[in-house]
Amino acid sequence: MSGITPQAAILGIDAGGTFTDFVLLTPESGSAQLKIHKVLSTPEAPELAILQGIEELGLGETVRRGGLRIIHGSTVATNAALEGNGARTAFITNRGFGDMLTLGRQTRPFLYRLEQPPRARPVESELCLEVGGRLAADGELLDPLTSADLQSVTAALENLQPEAVAINLLFSFLDDRYECKLEEAIRASAANVFVSRSSAVLPEYREYERGVATWLNASLGPVVSRYLTRLESRLENCPLTIMQSSGETISAPVAASRAVNLLLSGPAAGLAAIRHLGQQLGESRFISFDMGGTSTDVALVDGELKITNEGHIAGFPVAVPMVDMHTIGAGGGSVAFVDSGGMLQVGPRSAGASPGPACYGKGGAEVTVTDANLVLGRIPADAALAGSFKLDSGAAGQAMELLAEATGLDAQETALGIVRIANENMANALRMISVQRGHDPGEFILACFGGAGGLHVCALADAMGMTRAIVPANAGVLSALGMLVAPQGRQFSRTVRLMLREVREMEIEAAIAELERQGTDELVAEGLPRVGLCSETSVDLCYFGQSSTLNLPWLGKRRTEEQFHRQHDERYGFALDRDVEIVNLRARITHVRRQSEQVNRQPARNSTGNDVREKAPCTSTPCHSEENAGVPVFRRELLGPDAAIAGPAVITELSATTYLEAGWQARLDDFGNLRLERVDLPEKPLAD
Repeated sequence: MSGITPQAAILGIDAGGTFTDFVLLTPESGSAQLKIHKVLSTPEAPELAILQGIEELGLGETVRRGGLRIIHGSTVATNAALEGNGARTAFITNRGFGDMLTLGRQTRPFLYRLEQPPRARPVESELCLEVGGRLAADGELLDPLTSADLQSVTAALENLQPEAVAINLLFSFLDDRYECKLEEAIRASAANVFVSRSSAVLPEYREYERGVATWLNASLGPVVSRYLTRLESRLENCPLTIMQSSGETISAPVAASRAVNLLLSGPAAGLAAIRHLGQQLGESRFISFDMGGTSTDVALVDGELKITNEGHIAGFPVAVPMVDMHTIGAGGGSVAFVDSGGMLQVGPRSAGASPGPACYGKGGAEVTVTDANLVLGRIPADAALAGSFKLDSGAAGQAMELLAEATGLDAQETALGIVRIANENMANALRMISVQRGHDPGEFILACFGGAGGLHVCALADAMGMTRAIVPANAGVLSALGMLVAPQGRQFSRTVRLMLREVREMEIEAAIAELERQGTDELVAEGLPRVGLCSETSVDLCYFGQSSTLNLPWLGKRRTEEQFHRQHDERYGFALDRDVEIVNLRARITHVRRQSEQVNRQPARNSTGNDVREKAPCTSTPCHSEENAGVPVFRRELLGPDAAIAGPAVITELSATTYLEAGWQARLDDFGNLRLERVDLPEKPLAD
């Protein structure tokens, strides 16, 4: 840790597509203090926005003397995967399987379309190399890996000159010796190539999914490594850790070698913050709604964070552990337009940080959701989105007038239509992770965060039939706050394929213990102290013959099987009288940092350091609503602890704005969160 003490300042950084958010935790007089800040992102070089924010927070000298610990969530891997900008990668597999990534599972994206859209090969034919070292399902060697294979591969790589190599041999999770031999030979012959092997990235069955994860890891590795090298070189000797998609952090050097585990880096931190919020409030059931400038992420939290191994990105399955989340292209920067049929549409394209929405005053001429909220008065005209960054309401109005001409409506009606369409798009995403999975949204609290989340929270709660919502303290930078409370560690897995009825319980527990030992040894080798590491174990189960699994905590044979039948019935509507198979063993090994205990209720301060002491003044803004009346505007950082506000109202703060609709009431709780409650239920239409 470069001599940094546990009392050193800690900075959480979430680099999003539009804004880069900062939360600084500093020890002062025996207690910790929080300070927040935002700057516009620089997608072409994300480190520039980070360095700008560090200087604006007055941390330049602290960084130069190595006195700052930094925890970072990055979109570098995500953007490279989505845009196809990964490194030139060679793919090595067994003879006869060179087209594995191209053939995939032969699933049809459009089930009833006779002609399916063509799909580009993930790896060019010339970069797909075939060797021996093939195992059978029981581990028997079918085709040996010969010295001629090794010479052929190294010669081909020398000729092809790829930046990265992905090695994926069949059933390598049973015996990785042949993948290791290939890796050793490649490293000995090509010192500068990035090598990724499947038995290290994802030691699980399903050669296609394992191959995709290994290829993505290899393709993204050099991109992430270059970015982290640039960033670390500017951070002097400050320790840097990176947020993973599964909700834990790892050191920057390890992150560079495990790039595929960073695809949901920022959103996972937001869910870590929601889990921490639930622990503070004694609540466990949330539907989270993170609306930023570019996208909206939704997830259901019922106790612990749900981890999935069935994620997707750019049309490819990503079987590494990641938070179970659904993302849509709906954010404050989502562009509104009129389609060829004359209908108003919103997103998924975003105006981004540059030029951004029309109201940014940076040359953007397209109307976005942020422009619509500004025209409607839900964002006050004098609001500042990132410190001193002022909005241009005149530019937003002019752009809205032009769009209104195409819709045949006036500017106010067009703006309201944009907001309603965006709300419906996001409500559909919320239904997907709740109603469609058998959950009643009314039993959950809608937890909104992100810079734009508070503007839509009441409308979305109404659409979902929810009567309680919460806008957490520092909601606009909550993902950056989540960096501070997330534990360090990783998730480990191993495929076993055992029939639960036949295997002895002690055999399963011995295999789990071995997985825990291996994982613990790896984390200790990466620099984590052995003392303080804790483990959570689980198993993936299915009925024999099924391909999909359910993950449950290991509670012993009898209780685990009972839980599986019950959960299968809840999820799919039926349970079977059939043998249950244990497919994978999993262990989550973490080390909880001390600062997570310090991130509790703190005096809310923005980057100017102003304490919250005064009573909130109230102004008014011309806010277009059904009654066409103005609404009061409150500054959140000046609200008293007993303040209760009835909607309609606007509540502003440095990092976000909340629009409280009519029929809703807001009050501050003991932790500085805005608790929203439906006090006047909307009338339901009469049944026919």
